[in-house]
Amino acid sequence: MATGNTQTIYLPLENVESEHCALIVDKGLSQVKGVEAHKVELNNRRAAITVNNNETVAGAVKAIKDLGYGVTTVKHTFPVLGMSCASCASSAQTIVEHEPGVVNASVNFGTGNLTVEYLPNMTDATKLQKAVQAVGYDLLLEDETTQQETLENIHAGKFQKLKKKTIWAIILAIPVVVIGMFFMDMPYANEIMWLFATPVVFWLGKDFYINAWKQAKHRSANMDTLVALSTGIAYLFSVFNMLFPDFWHQRGLHAHVYFEAAAVIIAFILLGRLLEEKAKGNTSTAIKKLMGLQPKTVTVIRPDGTEEQVAIENVNVDDIILVKPGEKIAVDGIVTSGNSYVDESMFSGEPVPVLKEENEKVFAGTINQKGSFRFKAVKVGKETMLAQIIKMVQDAQGSKAPVQKLVDKIAGIFVPIVIGIAILSFILWVTLGGDNGVVQGLLAAVTVLVIACPCALGLATPTAIMVGVGKGAENGILIKDAESLELAKKVNAVVLDKTGTITEGRPQVTDIQWLNNDDSTKDILFNIEKRSEHPLAEAVVKHLEGTAATSLTKFESITGKGAKADHNDETYFTGNKKLLTENNITISDDLLKYADEWGSQAKTVIWFANSKQAISVIAISDKIKETSIEAIRQMQDMGIDLYMLTGDNEATAKTIAQQTGIHHYKAEVLPQHKADFIKELQQQGKVVAMVGDGINDSTALATSDVSIAMGKGSDIAMDVAKMTIISSDLTRISQAIRLSKQTVATIKQNLFWAFIYNTIGIPIAAGILYPINGFLLNPMIAGAAMALSSVSVVTNSLRLKWKKINS
Repeated sequence: MATGNTQTIYLPLENVESEHCALIVDKGLSQVKGVEAHKVELNNRRAAITVNNNETVAGAVKAIKDLGYGVTTVKHTFPVLGMSCASCASSAQTIVEHEPGVVNASVNFGTGNLTVEYLPNMTDATKLQKAVQAVGYDLLLEDETTQQETLENIHAGKFQKLKKKTIWAIILAIPVVVIGMFFMDMPYANEIMWLFATPVVFWLGKDFYINAWKQAKHRSANMDTLVALSTGIAYLFSVFNMLFPDFWHQRGLHAHVYFEAAAVIIAFILLGRLLEEKAKGNTSTAIKKLMGLQPKTVTVIRPDGTEEQVAIENVNVDDIILVKPGEKIAVDGIVTSGNSYVDESMFSGEPVPVLKEENEKVFAGTINQKGSFRFKAVKVGKETMLAQIIKMVQDAQGSKAPVQKLVDKIAGIFVPIVIGIAILSFILWVTLGGDNGVVQGLLAAVTVLVIACPCALGLATPTAIMVGVGKGAENGILIKDAESLELAKKVNAVVLDKTGTITEGRPQVTDIQWLNNDDSTKDILFNIEKRSEHPLAEAVVKHLEGTAATSLTKFESITGKGAKADHNDETYFTGNKKLLTENNITISDDLLKYADEWGSQAKTVIWFANSKQAISVIAISDKIKETSIEAIRQMQDMGIDLYMLTGDNEATAKTIAQQTGIHHYKAEVLPQHKADFIKELQQQGKVVAMVGDGINDSTALATSDVSIAMGKGSDIAMDVAKMTIISSDLTRISQAIRLSKQTVATIKQNLFWAFIYNTIGIPIAAGILYPINGFLLNPMIAGAAMALSSVSVVTNSLRLKWKKINS
């Protein structure tokens, strides 16, 4: 709805049931600025309002909702195709905001998504798509189930197409540059350069001109506009000079050509777009892997007792599902028969699988261990906890403001200013330049546009980022995007997951004490634990690795307590203290003292006994990494507040916090609460880095300002996170922050030199020195200066390689 066109629209109302309600809504609408007339039609359950722009529509909807009533709107998220810079996102958002019936719209360049709320009685997805297509972009309207795959195919196709264009642009631009720089006097030099430059401009670079034209039709500009103008004018001016050199010779001037400027600019910009597209192609892998946690088929037990393989989308609530050893659980439900240990680390983050017995809850995406059981489906499809985690990750990723790159912000102002200066310089030369005013004015305008080409500005950030990212990789820090590298320097709060981040992430035997120091029965302990299904048994087996095999009889797993077996007519037990008590087994004071001490340190205690007395006591714990304490000290020395969040119990969390020197911690924290805690810190004005290693951390990672994953953790955490510490060594975090500071400083230096170049170069190109000393900048020199500015920026970025990031 264009501003200035007054129109009556209808808002479908919810919960407005009486005249009293209608009066309240009517009064509320009278307070909304821009609503010229309003009337609540109770019989039709709608409010008729006369407005002249969509801002007023949004204001009216908000006013009604604030009163406690509802307006029927539709909220959707659509991928936007064809965006190449942050100003593209702004352009697409503006066009959608002005569509009739749109309540609010937001385009996130970082995720490539449009989030829109609209009145379904006024517009729909197809109309929004047509509006976006009018400015050169597109919306993907497919169903969510196939959307991800389609997006991947689109990105793959676009990447391959862009790769071919970039390779051809570089191949064709090289001979143009070589001739233009070194062999200008060779026969037919101009014609050969024209032959090579023409396909670069009209074939490989055509999208710049198409997009610039679409932007111009909607009175906006982006980097495409500047590229199209500078290369287009340089090309056309060169063609004119090649075909009509006498026009300049008669006026005492040489007919220069600038084909190399047009070709090289397009080749450079295409290369930048190629690198960007490659990075974008990986953004969907986290969601794809989360979705992959759910099996595609399940075994459903029918009422007659038969087993049937059913596709996951055909599972219904109350279906009885069989889960075999090692299988992934398909949907949320309640165990009806059988028991087993289930690995729920994706939710809790804790490494020890949980015993599931009758009436216990199980969740989609968790992994069954060695037992088997049946459960009744309670939540299926989008209702499962896994589906909710996927949704939360998507929302957290999409809720971030678009990365407004400084260059793109400047482009919106820079482009019209440059065009204005070019036009002004032409007019001034025509007015004040005498006989050659038109010629000199045209030369000045072209020189301004050539020297103002965005090369130096365009290279300022990416070259520094490329060197910074490379330096990070050399030091075991994988950095996924520029945003996190730029933002890391501002981090003043770090949230650490416990398991796998501060600790090793797997149960290990930390201590073992034998009665009277006699370990002659360790082979029996080893073989009982080897046959046990209990997850902690693996820690004992690993600790006693290399122990000889021995024969056992009457092995029995005792659910929730441990296991027992016979050897040489003697029964041996391994498990918790309750198992020993129930079998009237005595425990010596010496072993009990060790058990109490280890228990106070939040370690899990396992007993090994024969039928009469305890033979050994074993402590199992998730050990703190060797480098964690030093890393925490380093971050605290940098003035960073540290917080530990864990799904583990209070005693364990307190012990770990004390041992590492962390002052703030929370125990028994669920995945969604981690994200809420990060939001609380952000509301306090803190720039928060989240460090985690599990699927349960993915929502918190996506919510944080800077997300860091441990390289030895889950693939999903690494995909969601913007940084990955390959070695899982926390000392790398402080190194990443120092690298960020160095990189941002380099970017600022680069932008300073790029701005200085433009600030000085553009006025000189326009002819500001001519009245003073008669100096006029030749467009050829302008092209060389432009290249020199780019070289200086790249050289400054390379200095980053030699800087140290260790403390």
